[in-house]
Amino acid sequence: MLMTPGPTAVPEPVRDAMSRELINPDVDPRFREIYDRLTERLAAVYGVESGGSGAAGAPGDDARDVVALGGEGILGLEAAVASLVEPGTEVLCLANGLYGEGFADFVESSGGDPTVVSANHDEPLPLDALDDALAADDGDFDLATMVHCETPTGTLNDIGSALDRIEAADSDLLTVVDAVSSLGGVSVPTDRIDVCLGASQKCFSAPPGLATAAVSERAWAAMEERDPHALYANFLPFRDVSDGFPYTHLTTEVVALDEALGLLLDEGLDAVRERHATAAARCRERGAELGLEPVPDPGRSSPTVTAFEVPGRAAALQERLREEHDVTLATGLGEDAGDILRVGHMGHNARVDRVEETMDALAAVL
Repeated sequence: MLMTPGPTAVPEPVRDAMSRELINPDVDPRFREIYDRLTERLAAVYGVESGGSGAAGAPGDDARDVVALGGEGILGLEAAVASLVEPGTEVLCLANGLYGEGFADFVESSGGDPTVVSANHDEPLPLDALDDALAADDGDFDLATMVHCETPTGTLNDIGSALDRIEAADSDLLTVVDAVSSLGGVSVPTDRIDVCLGASQKCFSAPPGLATAAVSERAWAAMEERDPHALYANFLPFRDVSDGFPYTHLTTEVVALDEALGLLLDEGLDAVRERHATAAARCRERGAELGLEPVPDPGRSSPTVTAFEVPGRAAALQERLREEHDVTLATGLGEDAGDILRVGHMGHNARVDRVEETMDALAAVL
């Protein structure tokens, strides 16, 4: 049983959709119909009015063009930066984890100048330091980046407060948010974000292969001014696909995500989010019974993933769970790889019965 925080288990209707006869996305008009339905469904999950995926331009300040690029979720992070950053672009990277810090690497690779405002991986976002950076004489930023759910530590960040402070300090500052591990399981304030990133393999429970984004009109305008030259790591070619896609799209992955989103919307977003919250609470209750604690305090732990502290034991426990109980969990990442064991109760896996089976197996190997 796959219980990692992405890729998640793919439900049978999605697997069935993937087995249908292949559609050529370059010549078959049915593919465009599927892609358009996909972006409409994505807009519903993002909670925004869709500007559409055809003619360029959104109908209002709160609208977003929703797009799906062919590539794993990390493509969205790199493409967002590559599309908005050029030499001399000043970027504020708000971070309390691996992915928040990783935005700075993408900024540097595009020639920009990152300022990382960071906290330890087990601490909240450094909002006071954010205020200081925004108020500094040299704090003339063009772009701010942050992460909603830091999957390696299971932390759900208070991006609403961060956005409040950014908007109060500089209403023209563009924002990019990695919501890859929260979107679909947690409410995301997409209407306040210029580029809000998601991915197929997390809470949507489709296979890896698509990076999604909801993009504001002013972000598009900035990309047009920047005129990025990359093809894949570039959102601009997807702004207007009325005359075709910039490259042969990932047909099977588009069909799979469309089907997965249909299942999610049929269930209802409120019901899905409640299911995630219930599964997360039960996971942590069972963990407490076993003497395990989540990395951040429960009030900051994400409904989509729980990261338990198991100092020095993560790899051994992971191996025993897989070999003895056919349960696959994830360890931590980076410097925390050996000390954290992660349960992904997201998407199709956000169900109490799957959590119970997982925690029964974990109890047996502890």
